[in-house]
Amino acid sequence: MKSADNEVVKLIADVTVFHRDKVLLLKYSDTNKYDHQDGWFLPDDLVPFGMHPEDKAAEIMSEQLGIKGVAPKIDHIESFTGNDGSWHLVFHFRYISAKIPELKPSQDIKTVKWFSLKELPPKKEVAHHGWALYTILSMTVKEK
Repeated sequence: MKSADNEVVKLIADVTVFHRDKVLLLKYSDTNKYDHQDGWFLPDDLVPFGMHPEDKAAEIMSEQLGIKGVAPKIDHIESFTGNDGSWHLVFHFRYISAKIPELKPSQDIKTVKWFSLKELPPKKEVAHHGWALYTILSMTVKEK
C-alpha cells in the first residue's frame, strides 16, 4: 500500500495466544514471506488493503492455526520503520484460551509449540531480533 507521499505502508496483524501460563509460538515454512527469518514468531500476516485488522486476526486464527469462530481482542498498536524502509503499523491482538485448543496448522507452518512464560526461547532464536518476546512481555506486564 502507498501513502499519500508514495511511501510504502505495511499493515500487519499478529495474535498472541495464551493458555494459563503458556504462549503459542510458531515457525513458518516459507521464510521468504517473512523477511527470510527462520526463528519463532507469533502467528501473523499482512493485512490486505480494505480489510479490517480484527477480521485479519480472526482469519490468522482460522487459516494458520485451525481455530475457528474466535475473535481475538486488540491489545496495542505499534508503529515503526522496517528494515526495508517501509512504515509498519502493527496491530497486536491477544486471545486467551480456557483450554489448550486443538490446532490444525496450515501448510505454511513448519512448527508450532507452546512455551511456558517462564521458559520462553532465547532472543537469538526468535525472528526479528526477539520481537515476539517484547510483544509477549508487553502483554503480560499489563496483567500484573
